[in-house]
Amino acid sequence: MMNSPCNELPPLLREIHSPADVKALPSDKLPELAQEIRSVLVDTLSKTGGHLAPNLGVVELSIALHSVFDSPKDKILFDVSHQSYVHKMLTGRADKLHTIRQFEGISGFMKRSESPHDAFGAGHAGTALSAALGMAAARDLDGENYHVVAVAGDGAFTCGTTLEALNNVAQTSRRFITILNDNEWSIDKNVGALAKYFASLQATETFTWLRDKTEGFIEKLAGSEVRYQARKLASTARGMISPASLFGQFGLSYYGPVDGHDIPKLIKLLRIIKRRNEPTLLHIITEKGRGYQPAIDNPSKFHGVGCYSISDGSTQKNATPTYSEIFARTLTEMAGDDPKVTAITAAMPTGTMLSLFREKYPKRFFDVGIAEEHAAIFAAGMASEGYKPYLAVYSTFMQRCIDMIQHDIALQDLPVRLCMDRAGLSPDDGPTHHGLFDIAMMRAIPKLVIMQPRDEAEFYNMLHTMNAYNDGPTAIRYPRGTGTGAAIPAQAELLPIGRAETLQDGTDIALFALGSMNGLAEQAARLLEAQGYSVALINARFAKPVDKNSLLRYARRCKILCTLEDHVVSGGFGSAVLEALHDEPDTCPVELIGWPDTFIEHGTADLLHHKYGLTPEAVADRIQQRLHPS
Repeated sequence: MMNSPCNELPPLLREIHSPADVKALPSDKLPELAQEIRSVLVDTLSKTGGHLAPNLGVVELSIALHSVFDSPKDKILFDVSHQSYVHKMLTGRADKLHTIRQFEGISGFMKRSESPHDAFGAGHAGTALSAALGMAAARDLDGENYHVVAVAGDGAFTCGTTLEALNNVAQTSRRFITILNDNEWSIDKNVGALAKYFASLQATETFTWLRDKTEGFIEKLAGSEVRYQARKLASTARGMISPASLFGQFGLSYYGPVDGHDIPKLIKLLRIIKRRNEPTLLHIITEKGRGYQPAIDNPSKFHGVGCYSISDGSTQKNATPTYSEIFARTLTEMAGDDPKVTAITAAMPTGTMLSLFREKYPKRFFDVGIAEEHAAIFAAGMASEGYKPYLAVYSTFMQRCIDMIQHDIALQDLPVRLCMDRAGLSPDDGPTHHGLFDIAMMRAIPKLVIMQPRDEAEFYNMLHTMNAYNDGPTAIRYPRGTGTGAAIPAQAELLPIGRAETLQDGTDIALFALGSMNGLAEQAARLLEAQGYSVALINARFAKPVDKNSLLRYARRCKILCTLEDHVVSGGFGSAVLEALHDEPDTCPVELIGWPDTFIEHGTADLLHHKYGLTPEAVADRIQQRLHPS
């Protein structure tokens, strides 16, 4: 990995190699450092893409944290951690920022193997408080005295695991610091009662004074043994004035809300909180995208953005519609014909493009916040009343719903439609976001149908097939971005469940490809045909149920049968094929092509496909070696 020369960084940032260098800066230089960081973020991410708006919003907070706490001894955790770019810059990685999310470069999320300053890796919401509380408990058991700080956005507080952690704080540790970064946005604008609650909070410095005075007064009268009663009285007094009493009910002392861009005030409050021997929560108000007007104007777009023009924030628009666009438009079309069609998402209306459905049918659109588990059971409830809910979630987030899919949906034969966006490789975001495990996690669930289209036309047909299928739950997985550019049919074709499509017959080699891997199969077939082999191409369509009749036909005719999938080989489509042929006589060997049993790093799709042998040449060579082992 190549590093950019340090002299390309602005002067103050050039001298920041560790948090000690942040502490050594005069306080009047910190706002200047913040400006330099913003400038580098805007410039660098215009070339690499990344999570711009979230990081612009936490510049001052990150500076204040490293001015007060002593990382890596003190543990600083970021929920989701897509907003950790500034933290990385302040912990010796500013000269590597240009490699972020690039192959063999630094991660766009916290990553423990990357730096001792990355205390806990993440990529999904709702992890910081639980992990930090576990660290605090370990610290207390060891008799250590370092600090543990969990930084979570207000969107994370709509996540069930965050609330579960809050419920456990007071009984687990006496020293625990939570920072609520309130900007009204996660990826899209936050929804739900908690989002409205945070929006209603007002400045409460008075309550800090009131609590301290009340505690001190009662302690003078009755001694330290009744200090708990003093805290309880202070909480009661606060509750009469501010809705912040919610956190008091969880046993956390509340500070704020305060301006999250006021470095001196943040440093002052963090130093006060650092001395408290009690669980505390600091509530800060920040502006997502601060310092770059296009990101302020469109925080959803700049939450995670590709390359853009710095001058106006414009990005290149692909003329070919993405799978997400086709999904949303098709669902909207079906909703026009069927009043029972509803759309559900977990804080991803823009990412899944369901914002298009929301515009047309707002009453049948439901954004439940970052609460995938709730979304799945909510969909089950709707289905039990005769509706046709489509739950659209990225594959990597659908993982959270496995219990609900099994226990609440499939067990009851409820026709919930599970739509897994970003299935397969999600190149630049890396192992936390690759959708490479959904088939393996879901294939064991009885009655669940799992399908994947080879192109946009088949995707359209599959969505209509799902809509017509009411015998139980269905799941469809589709990749990020665009497909082959296949035209959408004028009339939908309903596909027979579990039936593969033979694209080309052959007698030597049978390639059963699932979804987008059909393109790789076709290219590999051309190479094999050039070597004199007769190659059959089969579009598998379904990961469950597999087409056993088609499998047996080719497994008994050909010399080798090969499966191809954009998924880990372990437990995936290829495993299903092996199971289907296991007890059948006179079948040929089966070669499984897919991602290996490991977590795949970030990088471009081409680089990762080459590294892991998912190219036409590598596939053709592998099949020939299996046919003619040396």
